[in-house]
Amino acid sequence: MADLELSADAPACAADGVWLACIECGEQFAPFDDVRYTCDDCDGLLEVRYADPPTWDDFEGRGVWRYAAALPFDAGVSLPEGATPLHDVPRLEADLGVERLRVKHEGMNPTGSFKDRGMTVGVRVAQAVGVDRLACASTGNTSAALAAYGARGGMETLVLLPAGKVAAGKVAQASLHGARILEVDGNFDTCLDIVQDLAGRGEVYLLNSLNPFRLEGQKTIGLEILEQFRDEEGSYPDRIVLPVGNAGNTAALYKCLRELEASGALAAEEVPKLTGVQAAGAAPMVEAIDHGARPAAPPSPSPTRGSRRPSRTSPARASASNPPPPPRSRASGSSARRASSTPTSRSSVSRPATC
Repeated sequence: MADLELSADAPACAADGVWLACIECGEQFAPFDDVRYTCDDCDGLLEVRYADPPTWDDFEGRGVWRYAAALPFDAGVSLPEGATPLHDVPRLEADLGVERLRVKHEGMNPTGSFKDRGMTVGVRVAQAVGVDRLACASTGNTSAALAAYGARGGMETLVLLPAGKVAAGKVAQASLHGARILEVDGNFDTCLDIVQDLAGRGEVYLLNSLNPFRLEGQKTIGLEILEQFRDEEGSYPDRIVLPVGNAGNTAALYKCLRELEASGALAAEEVPKLTGVQAAGAAPMVEAIDHGARPAAPPSPSPTRGSRRPSRTSPARASASNPPPPPRSRASGSSARRASSTPTSRSSVSRPATC
């Protein structure tokens, strides 16, 4: 079972109250003394921890770095990013029969996706650990974000794409920012295997979502949703609904909520529920919940799958989410499958995509 308890006691390895902790075995590591993506002892997923989780009063400014008190640094490699709008959607609200519905438009980030939030933090960490070559596997958005932020940071960027399976606009973005682009015969998984091998040999710094620091930037989606909804609606949303690929954003938002509750910024009864939605044709996490939250058999490789965890790492990012919700149900009038179907009166919807 994942160890998600947030400790206020900083271990000796912490740097300015920041450290890495394995969510499987609990081992702790210094955050910037070495390049590390998974636990040295058990290969479990790592999570960034803080000795002093912030409250709302600790935030100032605009965009992702408004939340510097909840991040490993005071500033990052920025374009800038964040501060995306929370739209009113009255017709959809009426169709769904909810009291209040807002939609977070992450397409307003500099390169057009929420990936920019993760890259502004991830590239700053790359500078801190002393690497100068960044890499990712991508089907589009990650490559555009990494190329842009790598260029802003003055770093060499390598992008591996499945040949013929990436939108031309995203390839153009990466190319315009000077990334070295390699097209690979195979699907996303093939590209990720190659990038992980390069990262394991110390040739590149990996900035796919296996990197725990990327999720730190992405958790600011949740911080913005809560502040915007509270300021404009007078209360926090009951529920945040988001699509699930490898569940990196689900884990990021859940971490955001855990930290706010730990600091006292949110009372237990104010914490929104999280609902993850997967397409019916690609719903391994919904199926895992259907099978008692035990990992489902991995699906056959697909050229359209957005991301995967390394085969040697057993827990999916969904293990860092709420306790297993009720069995999924079909979303009315759509092909979506969701991990929770409890009715709600107020909701806020985030618009991240897969990694």
